[in-house]
Amino acid sequence: MADEQQQDKQFQIQRVYVKDLSFESPNSPMVFSQEWKPEINIGIDSKIGNMGNGLFELVLTVNVEAKQDDKTVFLVEVQQAGIFLLQGFEQNEVDQLLGIAAPNILFPYAREAVSDLVTKGSFPQLVLSPINFEAIYAQKMAEEQAATH
Repeated sequence: MADEQQQDKQFQIQRVYVKDLSFESPNSPMVFSQEWKPEINIGIDSKIGNMGNGLFELVLTVNVEAKQDDKTVFLVEVQQAGIFLLQGFEQNEVDQLLGIAAPNILFPYAREAVSDLVTKGSFPQLVLSPINFEAIYAQKMAEEQAATH
């Protein structure tokens, strides 16, 4: 019977797409005449939408802000999205797949989009380091558990 349950489980990527892109360089062209020593801040967030029939949209948002001498050099926001089919899973398994596996699938696309936008803005290439979505998920679960006790 356990084999039957395993066969009924499906986790499939239906579509990967860019939902929104934004690049701003509010202090151009003056920033190009300065020595390049920016402070880079990165933010990551995700939102899950239940589309029904086992389909879920995950939107992974990556924000990157570069500042130099308290002036914004550039701002990048990428919303990388995917539609995933999840069938035959318990709710806690669905939560894990959408909190860990799906962001792991989308992040390389978002990282590439950020790198492309920064480069097209005439700044040195910015390649984001890998993200440990399992650790982020575990922290989120611990915070939720602490809040309920």
